[in-house]
Amino acid sequence: MATEQTAQAETYDGVGVGVGGKPDRAVVRDALGVGVAVGLSGFAFGVTSAGSGLSLLQTCALSLLVFTGASQFALVGALAAGGNPFTAAAGAFFLGVRNAFYGLRLSQLLALPRTVRPFAAQWVIDETAAVALAQPARRAARVGFTVTGLTLYVLWNLTTLLGALGAEAIGDTDAWGLDAAGPAVFLALLAPMLRTTAERAVAGIAVVLGLGLLPVLPAGVPVLVAAAAAPLVLWAEGRRVAGGRPAGRPEDGPENRPEDRNGGGIDSERERGQPTGRADRQDGRRRDRRIERQDDRQDDRGGEGR
Repeated sequence: MATEQTAQAETYDGVGVGVGGKPDRAVVRDALGVGVAVGLSGFAFGVTSAGSGLSLLQTCALSLLVFTGASQFALVGALAAGGNPFTAAAGAFFLGVRNAFYGLRLSQLLALPRTVRPFAAQWVIDETAAVALAQPARRAARVGFTVTGLTLYVLWNLTTLLGALGAEAIGDTDAWGLDAAGPAVFLALLAPMLRTTAERAVAGIAVVLGLGLLPVLPAGVPVLVAAAAAPLVLWAEGRRVAGGRPAGRPEDGPENRPEDRNGGGIDSERERGQPTGRADRQDGRRRDRRIERQDDRQDDRGGEGR
């Protein structure tokens, strides 16, 4: 029964509602807001790509096939700065590795059919992952992922084309602020998810590592190094928790030890006939032999009586 309720959607006043209680209309509204806001930043990519020397076809192919804004910007930015194409591609690749980790989490959350997964993988990016993970139920996560991915994919490619065509007319993209739309939206989605001290510590350390290493490492590498903030905080949290209790497993505390639950230590074991040391083991063997001899005598007596 619980599985059926999870798999199905409820309705309220004619509006689809996921099991988590969030109406589909609200999910679609949020997803459209993210898709439109970030999709418009495709203008900036189109202009930057055209300015770096890529042709219109190459620029549009990047958005259609790669479709991960940070990696695309890293690639054309490195090319615009005069970098080696192979180095620029390597930096873009490293920056896009994070999407593989998003995919691992989303595959469990969305649980899409196998035939759909290869197509859905194209939409696994920062924004779709953030919208899907922010939902309270699987239905809402699927709706948010689909609407965000579709809206963003269409708008990103359309504005990339327009940006590449009108690069000269648009001029400086920094003056429009389009390059900041994507990061701003992503931070707005991320902030409400940082509920615990550990999560906020991970985010803060990651920012420090990413920004601090940005001037000295190739594009894309600071983001990967910043991911080390998570295991670092988890290690420190584990040390802190371990320091607050005696060494050993929590279940090995005095109240959970078998001897204490039965009302004593060695004496209780002796009372139960369990040896506790070498001498006690010998006593236990002697006691067992005495018991066996007594049983034999009883059997003999019983036979004589019969």
